[in-house]
Amino acid sequence: MSSKLNLASNTLVVAHMAESTAAETKAKGLGDLPRWDLSDLYEGPQSPQIKNDIAQARTSAKRIKETYAGDLAAAAQDGAKLAAAVREYEALADQMGKLGSYAGLLYASDQSNPQVVKFYADISEELTKIWTELIFFELELNQVDDAIMDRALEHKDLAHYKPWFEDLRKEKPFQLNEEMERLFTEKSQTGHGAWTRLFNETMTELRFEVDGEPEPLTLEPTLNLMTDKDEAKRKAGAQALSKVFSKNLRLFALITNTLAKDKEISDRWHGFKDVADSRHLANRVEASVVDALTSSVQEAYPKLSHRYYAMKAKWLGKEKLKHWDRNAPLPEKPERTIDWNEAREMVLTAYSGFSPQMAQIAQRFFDNRWIDAPVRSGKAPGAFSASTVPSVHPYVMMNYQGKPRDVMTLAHELGHGVHQWLARDQGALLAPTPLTLAETASVFGEMLTFQKLLSEASNPIERKAMLAQKVEDMLNTVVRQISFYSFERKVHEARRDGELPAEKINEIWMETQRESLGPAIEFEAGYEVFWTYVPHFIHSPFYVYAYAFGDCLVNSLYGLYQESHPGFVEKYFDMLKAGGSKHHSQLLAPFGLDARDHAFWNKGLKVIEGMIDDLEAMDTTTS
Repeated sequence: MSSKLNLASNTLVVAHMAESTAAETKAKGLGDLPRWDLSDLYEGPQSPQIKNDIAQARTSAKRIKETYAGDLAAAAQDGAKLAAAVREYEALADQMGKLGSYAGLLYASDQSNPQVVKFYADISEELTKIWTELIFFELELNQVDDAIMDRALEHKDLAHYKPWFEDLRKEKPFQLNEEMERLFTEKSQTGHGAWTRLFNETMTELRFEVDGEPEPLTLEPTLNLMTDKDEAKRKAGAQALSKVFSKNLRLFALITNTLAKDKEISDRWHGFKDVADSRHLANRVEASVVDALTSSVQEAYPKLSHRYYAMKAKWLGKEKLKHWDRNAPLPEKPERTIDWNEAREMVLTAYSGFSPQMAQIAQRFFDNRWIDAPVRSGKAPGAFSASTVPSVHPYVMMNYQGKPRDVMTLAHELGHGVHQWLARDQGALLAPTPLTLAETASVFGEMLTFQKLLSEASNPIERKAMLAQKVEDMLNTVVRQISFYSFERKVHEARRDGELPAEKINEIWMETQRESLGPAIEFEAGYEVFWTYVPHFIHSPFYVYAYAFGDCLVNSLYGLYQESHPGFVEKYFDMLKAGGSKHHSQLLAPFGLDARDHAFWNKGLKVIEGMIDDLEAMDTTTS
């Protein structure tokens, strides 16, 4: 894209895609699904502002290095001087984050467009070059004597950044010298970054030939078939997935082995002992807390997933559920397509019932086209809310198909968006929230929406279906994600002893799935390769336990909300506004909660168990 003519041509292509998508979604009864407007970041890939910002970022990085490299210890003697340095560093982080966010969102919009892919790769490479010039900054800060730093942090201009410095100190034992850190950063382009890109683009290009479908499907609609009321469609979707994943198994095994080895090398050089230690550090959570969560969930498998799926098998008239039946709707569940406008009102009404301010923030996403909703070829699967940078605003991406689960996904991602919007006042260094706490607002948003809809459902059959759906979502969020964490641990630990054949990875997958889902699930041939499509294993190793952390935390928080805990709404908003400026223990203390205690996790798990009790009681009442 090197000329105005090329830019105009691409604009026409995008407009045509939008019209086609709109026509398709209307035909499916979804209404007009929004596509995001990224112009708050940049007008387009050819925007002169992009070149200007890159040039400014280069200049700023050079100025910071020339001014402060080798001099940060001296600067720390003067709190005002050190504060000026940190503010320059933060401003550059925001500017670079804006560039990276735009490239990443454009790439998520269409991973099959060679020009978009090149733009994303070029921006990523440029930002990596600039960032390598700044590696010295945090390394040198960690070399400043603690007593000197403590005195500097007493300065009024540095007080805001104290939590950032405290987190920085936690990384000190695992930091290498500047030359080695530069090498790791630069090599990431051809290491983790390159293999992740290969995975993304491979998944985007995969097509699944499903019996009964007029043309091959992309990943997202094929996965969606697994929730269809027609068992034949569920089975056909599962078999199509298995066939294509199996065909590409060697590639996915190579990607997994390479990234696990890449991580092991980095961990070893940086001094991390356990395979998940680097993730725990990034999440600002102690390994003992994650261990407490993991063991609590695993001990609860029989009371949760094993018990529920045995009940569901009876509802479906089966001795056991096939793996493609796990997310099937209940036989008597009313099936309908929920159009976009209705989904929007469902979520906003639920948010408003908790707090008008929460709904007002969420409304911005609809009014200003901060959401990209339609399924389309080339678009990344799944859903996310990208915080971008504090100087702009978050963007939400999803693949809306009119299912009740899609409404919950909208509520989930808007919860992230509200959280990210509220935390932006913390600035670029402190706004980002550790993954464990980042899932709090999203899961809470889901819970608000679910409880609102449940309270309005008067039909017993509808209430049962809604409750069962919520239990399944919670099992997917808690039980399934902890089983994913267990799978990752076993793969990474085994990889330390040598490369893993694809068959060995399949074996580990099946072991963790049988353990977590229980004897009521019958795994047909082909399920052993379903680990291949989970993007978190590739993008962010050990990310997955954050979902279980967030769900159990929200269960406890929502219980307090229902009990009219004093000042709950204000405390909740204070927690979201804090961003990454407080440790989880500080954020939970006002609610009287402590994540280090097994009882805390068991309390959250009891909520799921109680819902299963309610479903069992409904069966007794109707039988």
